[in-house]
Amino acid sequence: MLILKERWVWDSWYYKDGDNYHCFFLQADRSLVDPEKRHLNASIGHAVSKDLTNWEILPDAISPTKAPAWDDNATWTGSVIKDPKTGIFHMFYTGVNHAEKGLIQRVGHATSGDLITWVKDLSSPIAEADAKYYEKLNLPSWHDEAWRDPWVFFNAIDGKWHMFVTARHNQGDTLDRATVGHLISSDLSNWSIEQPLTGPTGFGQLEVLQIEQINGKFVLIFCVALEHIKNPMQHFVSGTYSAPAETILGPFDLSKADLISAEYAGRVVQGPDGVWNLLGFIGNGSNGEFVGAISDPIPLSLTPNGTLKPVGSFSLTSRNI
Repeated sequence: MLILKERWVWDSWYYKDGDNYHCFFLQADRSLVDPEKRHLNASIGHAVSKDLTNWEILPDAISPTKAPAWDDNATWTGSVIKDPKTGIFHMFYTGVNHAEKGLIQRVGHATSGDLITWVKDLSSPIAEADAKYYEKLNLPSWHDEAWRDPWVFFNAIDGKWHMFVTARHNQGDTLDRATVGHLISSDLSNWSIEQPLTGPTGFGQLEVLQIEQINGKFVLIFCVALEHIKNPMQHFVSGTYSAPAETILGPFDLSKADLISAEYAGRVVQGPDGVWNLLGFIGNGSNGEFVGAISDPIPLSLTPNGTLKPVGSFSLTSRNI
């Protein structure tokens, strides 16, 4: 488990460099007392492990920029990739600012030569929601302008970089607007905003998106809260879900979405033994106190339906946002 004495940790993302797994995670000081305050006091921490269980804490990766700036309030969830042409690592992350009271989300960019020291791109933010396709701030119908959790990957089919973001359609029932926002780039610096990759989904938002190819099948991983499900049925709870995908860019069959674990903001990571695992953040503990930690890896297997399920026994932890 990754747990810090002085800070809560929650959302995380991973990059494997040789034998080392680099974990980047959201963190906030426990001196805030109220865990609800952590969101607008978040920075990005960093740890490394060889087994996804025992972690060495490294210097912080990204913090809010000194005001006034687009990310002077908090820095949120993202992803890390390596450009094979240059050997440079790229982090894409979410930022919000004080002037807009943290309501409008944008995507920023930073680079590193060693995964330790990160330099923010001065041209950031590199992308924000485009009203042509996506919902802009729409109070009181929705609580923020969703454009966060960038997941970046290379698509060998078209030779371009693609980014998924948590986003919402610009029309429709408020609990049916969630979509997989989509951007494309040839150089990791200039991004074109594309049409959403899903129509109405039955969800208000799909958070912490991830796409992986597992045993030859593409799987979409995301998390959703019970209050953001349009027609919640008995089997729906807040947690991390998976759904089958025909290709790396979909279509995604969200009608077959199935719970992996009630641990929220889970990431699917292939361990050193080749087994795929879920690592999610632990909210409330058994005594009701907010824990703010990242779980040990939960081994997963691919079902015949193209979704992911834990192998053997595991503990579902409750979520607290």
